[in-house]
Amino acid sequence: MSAISEVLQAFVSVFKSITVVDLIDMAILSYLIFKGTQIVRETRAGQLVKGIIIILLGYLISSLLQLKTMTFLLENFFRWGFVALIIVFQPELRRILEKMGRTKVANLSFINLENEQDRSVWAGCIDAICDAVSNLSKTKTGALIVCERKTKLGEQVANGIILDCKPSDSIFGNIFFPNSPLHDGAVIIRDAKILAAGCFLPTPQKEELINKQLGSRHRAAIGISEVSDAIVIVVSEETGNISVAEEGELTRGFSKESLRRLLKKRFIPDVPVKDKGGFAKKVKKKWKSVQKEQK
Repeated sequence: MSAISEVLQAFVSVFKSITVVDLIDMAILSYLIFKGTQIVRETRAGQLVKGIIIILLGYLISSLLQLKTMTFLLENFFRWGFVALIIVFQPELRRILEKMGRTKVANLSFINLENEQDRSVWAGCIDAICDAVSNLSKTKTGALIVCERKTKLGEQVANGIILDCKPSDSIFGNIFFPNSPLHDGAVIIRDAKILAAGCFLPTPQKEELINKQLGSRHRAAIGISEVSDAIVIVVSEETGNISVAEEGELTRGFSKESLRRLLKKRFIPDVPVKDKGGFAKKVKKKWKSVQKEQK
């Protein structure tokens, strides 16, 4: 009983020593562990982590059984293993840093960088994309359209042909017309305009995990979406199916309307219009009511 009471007293003393700063520290650490687990689970790093856990268990068993040689070898492995992990996990670490760099400060509630003109321009561009993709799907004409967002795709634009024109159904039809010079490349859209066509995109980082049935367009779409925040639209040349790649994930089976809803959600989201001067008006009204009561 005395041992149990000592353990309970130890727990109580630990809880009493916890401050608000400690709670914030634990919350941040828990969030980082949770996000890290999510990222690892979605990549090949998950298998490597399992291997590291097995080696760690081997080290603990060696220490308990006093296996000096094994303990020495595993200690050195963990001592220099940090550098090896950085090299092995380089693609995953790069993706994490790129995602951090794409944090959308403009989405904070007290910052609004959008204006009505930008929204109307993007609305026209989205209509043109959806009309073109729908027509290309009906004729089973392959297409690859990259809608640039925060991450600039200068490398891909440089290896294509600069067009810098307003998007329309007819232009997309001419670009992706079979056997045309620009048919096999991707179209890159920036600021609601067709910036370049015939662009070559990077291959996926986790290509070994991708369905073997997917063609080169779908793989290129996944590849560019892994290294940027672009929305990539693919029309299959074999089936005419419409797919969208975003953040390294490919979603298939889009219709014209579902694609329109997705693009509007990404590029012209519904932003509540704030009443300009509303707070000042409320304060003025309240002040007048207070003055009337005093009189």
